[in-house]
Amino acid sequence: MGDTLYTTTATAWGGREGRVASGDNRLGLELSVPKSMGGDDGPGTNPEQLFAAGYAACFHSALKAIARGRKVDVSDSAISVTISIVGSVAAGDLGLQARIEAELPGLPPDVGNELLAAAHEVCPYSAATRGNVPVELALVQS
Repeated sequence: MGDTLYTTTATAWGGREGRVASGDNRLGLELSVPKSMGGDDGPGTNPEQLFAAGYAACFHSALKAIARGRKVDVSDSAISVTISIVGSVAAGDLGLQARIEAELPGLPPDVGNELLAAAHEVCPYSAATRGNVPVELALVQS
């Protein structure tokens, strides 16, 4: 590993039915359990939404960096990440899976797919999940 470029800390109180905050107080959110996981589907967010948001932002930055290096315009692009919990709560064998959808208007599909694959190689979230979380890459129409 190289030099540390940035460090942050977040703390959770109460697990999935509590709250979470960053050490610098820029992030402060209430948490709720989705109905599909036995919760009350309250107004708060959940860890999967937070993970999806972070992954989408990180992946989009990686994609934009790759595109910039190849002199490809992706200024109208968007990345959506869907995080799913899979398995059985009762059996205790829960895991995650991810789907990354890229909207890359005006690019030929072969160029878009090359950018997606390259971004997946350099995105820190992709590196952290590689081999642990199944990730599907998809080029979609906007």
